[in-house]
Amino acid sequence: MKKRFKVLLISFFVILLALVRYFENELFYDPLIKFYEADYLRHTVPNFETGRLFFNVLLRYALNSTLSLGILYVTFFDKNIFEFSVYLFSIFFVTWFLAFVFLIFEIENQHFLALFYVRRFLIHPILVLVLMPAFYYYRRKNAHKFKS
Repeated sequence: MKKRFKVLLISFFVILLALVRYFENELFYDPLIKFYEADYLRHTVPNFETGRLFFNVLLRYALNSTLSLGILYVTFFDKNIFEFSVYLFSIFFVTWFLAFVFLIFEIENQHFLALFYVRRFLIHPILVLVLMPAFYYYRRKNAHKFKS
């Protein structure tokens, strides 16, 4: 793949990720956004439709993950890296989503920050920011081994 086309494609995926974030209020049901923007330590968790919230978190994670996987695939163009990334995204989703469900049902004042951070991992494309430099380092390290 030509370098210019790669950069354009990666830029396209990044713009789509930004648009998901920009239009989050229109695209997804998440009453916790406004709760955490306010003085959440002095308030109780707002009433919400649990099933709808879970579905929208799942939808947002799937959308962000798909775009993030697209970025990783275009960047490295490596089937093994892509498959490993899909596996990691799946494992992290199950782990974080179970923690999210637990915290939603067992929420207490001292767990507001735990819920905030677990939710943050689910609704933002954080994994791509971690995996991109990790795979880049892995690639450079292995390329150096083979040249010696």
